[in-house]
Amino acid sequence: MFENISVKLNNGIDIPVLGLGTYLANPGDETKKAVEFALNHGYRHIDTAAFYKNEADISHAIQNTDVDRKDIFITTKLWNSDQGYDKALKAFDVSLDKLGTDYVDLYLIHWPVQNLRKESWKALERIYEEKRARSIGVSNYTINHLKELFNYANIIPAINQVEFSPFLYQKELLDFCMESEIFIEAYTPLTRGKKLNDPTLLKYADKYGKTPAQILIKWAIQVNTIVLPKSTTESRIIENADIFDFRITEEDITVLNNLNENFRTSWDPTNEL
Repeated sequence: MFENISVKLNNGIDIPVLGLGTYLANPGDETKKAVEFALNHGYRHIDTAAFYKNEADISHAIQNTDVDRKDIFITTKLWNSDQGYDKALKAFDVSLDKLGTDYVDLYLIHWPVQNLRKESWKALERIYEEKRARSIGVSNYTINHLKELFNYANIIPAINQVEFSPFLYQKELLDFCMESEIFIEAYTPLTRGKKLNDPTLLKYADKYGKTPAQILIKWAIQVNTIVLPKSTTESRIIENADIFDFRITEEDITVLNNLNENFRTSWDPTNEL
């Protein structure tokens, strides 16, 4: 068990800085067991999406643990084919039903779909005002998408969830979001394993007595993001949480920042108009 640190979102809601990502966790037993492992080892933040097809599995996992629903921060997301005002409201109801809960802690627009994202945001604002989502936000939004949203939003997003690692260090976006009181959530922070043998990571893993994955997760937290490493293996789930007993020096953080090479393992929203 570990004590997860929390931060406050722009509406005063607490969110644990470390969550379990479930993208590409296979629906069924794999997701159920991963979430049970995580909750039993102290995680209190679970990230899913309608697109992942595992919301019901997460509900079952929660029911199989002794952790109260109120102590778990659950995020899900509105998929592209469900965007638009009325469709978004219906999709949210479907997600709630699958999750077996009457509210989520965070509901995100998964992708900035052209011509639909404004109406989708208006639907999220209604869901928030009805207190069925404790906070709302977006995912895969660039600075341009956020500036556009500011023109019509009555509520500023609490979160912008994007791919983020030292190898995709989106500093301009991070700075813009921090100035706007929006937290960045880092997905795929472990680069799907593709950069774990990087010489700089290996050097710092040796220096701090940690694994390369732990260095990446700690870096994400120290640059003021919320981080969502995904694993379905119990030992890795435990390892990913064992990052609260050390601190990377500012000098080493700067070196890690300079690993940026715009390396993506997932979608690139840059050209989404």
